[in-house]
Amino acid sequence: MAKPRVALDAESTAAATVLKRAVELDSESRYQQALLCYQEGIDLLLQVLKDGKYHKQIKIEENATGFSYETLFKEYLNETVTEVWIEDPYIRQIHQLYNLLRFCEMLIKKPCNVKTIHLLTSLDKQGCVKESQRNGLEEIKTSLSRHGVLLEIEYSSSIHDREIRFNNGWMIKIGRGLDYFKKLQGRFPLGYHDFDLRPCHETTVDIFHNKHTKKI
Repeated sequence: MAKPRVALDAESTAAATVLKRAVELDSESRYQQALLCYQEGIDLLLQVLKDGKYHKQIKIEENATGFSYETLFKEYLNETVTEVWIEDPYIRQIHQLYNLLRFCEMLIKKPCNVKTIHLLTSLDKQGCVKESQRNGLEEIKTSLSRHGVLLEIEYSSSIHDREIRFNNGWMIKIGRGLDYFKKLQGRFPLGYHDFDLRPCHETTVDIFHNKHTKKI
């Protein structure tokens, strides 16, 4: 599986650099200097959290694997997640509906306590596809309700950006939204069920945290 290319903001990068130096000093048995670097690195990380700002960027390369929803999002899901907002204009085709379904399946598992999912998407202009889209979303809504989860669906003709937000403060922007997996060839390919084995389209994932954000 290809490793993601990750970029951090300046404050997080500074903390990572200091902590990396601390590990190097530790391995050289220079414990006093290592301790000072550890303390400085932790102070920098605490400052990032205090300011409520965080930015991490992951570059998913063409045909890379190892980026299932669980792998990508598990770090940001915990028992405090009770409400989720999904903005994605392309939850239309059958495979895109299945992508949403897989994402929702992840959200109803522990440690999450999701009770409400808000979906903002756009309606397909083709009549037959529009009907299939509406019916599919209603089926997902009904299925979620059996697990005690409310799916609120809204449609917008002007939505463009793709964004996922959790009420614990995490916000994830994916260039291709939920639809970053490639279509598989054949009847029994690896990656059919395990999406960590499925090749991806090239895309960028930006992850933010801001405890002062009011738009959630």
